[in-house]
Amino acid sequence: MSEPPAPDTTARGLDPRAVQASLRRLARADEPPWLHREVARRMAERLAIIRAQPAQLLDWWGWLGAGSELLAQAYPQAQRVLVEPTEALKLRSEAALARPWWSPKRWQSNAPRVMLESDELPQGAQLVWANMMLHAVADPPALFARWQRALAVDGFVMFSCLGPGTLRELRALYERLGWGAATPNFIDMHDLGDMLVHAGFADPVMDQEVLTLQWRDADALLAELRGLGANASPARFPGCRTPRWREHLRRELGRLGQDQGRISLSFEVAYGHAFHAAPKAPVSQETQVPLSDMRALIRSRNPKSVR
Repeated sequence: MSEPPAPDTTARGLDPRAVQASLRRLARADEPPWLHREVARRMAERLAIIRAQPAQLLDWWGWLGAGSELLAQAYPQAQRVLVEPTEALKLRSEAALARPWWSPKRWQSNAPRVMLESDELPQGAQLVWANMMLHAVADPPALFARWQRALAVDGFVMFSCLGPGTLRELRALYERLGWGAATPNFIDMHDLGDMLVHAGFADPVMDQEVLTLQWRDADALLAELRGLGANASPARFPGCRTPRWREHLRRELGRLGQDQGRISLSFEVAYGHAFHAAPKAPVSQETQVPLSDMRALIRSRNPKSVR
C-alpha cells in the first residue's frame, strides 16, 4: 500500500517576517491575549476525556498560550517543559514561573523549565499541548512531524487554533473596498486532521466552534485585534496606512454595528487531538524494523514483556 500524498500547504499564505514582528510585540504585552486565555480554559475542559496521566508534557508557545496554570492543576505531578518560539518569550515564561528563593516550590524535582523551539527537544513526552499558535505556523505538517517524534508511544497531542471562519466580516469588508487581504489563510480543521494522519498520528479528532465577540466601538475593536497579533498575510497592503485610511476604516467598522450599535466579529476556533500510535511494520516480502520500534510495539501490547 502506497503512502498517502502529503497535504498541500502552498496556499498557506503566511509571511514569517510578519509573524516574528508580531511575536516581538506580543512579548512586550503585560499579559497573554484574553482570547487565548479563554480558549485555553475551554481546551482544558477536554482533558477529562483523556484517561492518560502524562509524566512529562510539552507546553508549546506556553506564555502566549496561557495554559500553564491549567496544566499544573490538571497534572500536578507532571514535568512541564514550556517551549517558546523566541528568546523574548522564553524570558517572559521564565519570569512568570520564577519563585522566591524561600518558596518550597522552587526546589521541587518537577519544577517547570523553559526552552527554545529551536533547541533539541526532550524525548518521550506523553503530551504536547499547543493552544492558539498553529495558525501562526508556516509549515504545520513539519511541526506535526516534530511533535510526533517528541512523543512517546500512546502519547497525545492536543491543540487549538483559528479556523477559516475567523474575521469573515472583516475579510469581506477589505475585499469590498479593495484593501488587500485582511488575514492570512486559516487552515480548515479537516485538512489539519489529514496532516496529523500523514505525520503518523492515529485517531485524530477535530471539531470547531464559532465565538462571536463584540466591542462598543471601532477603537476598542482595533486595540483588541492588535493585542491578538497582526495581519501576517503576504497579500496584505504592502505600504504604510495613512490617518485618513484609518478614519475610513473606523467608519466602515462602525457600520457593522448591529446589537445596540456594538460591532461583532466571528472567530472560528478549531480543536484537535490525536495519539502517537505504536509503530506498524510495513507489509512487504522483506521487512526491516529498528529494534527500538520493535520494543515499543511489544511494550504497547504487553507493558511487562520488555524491560
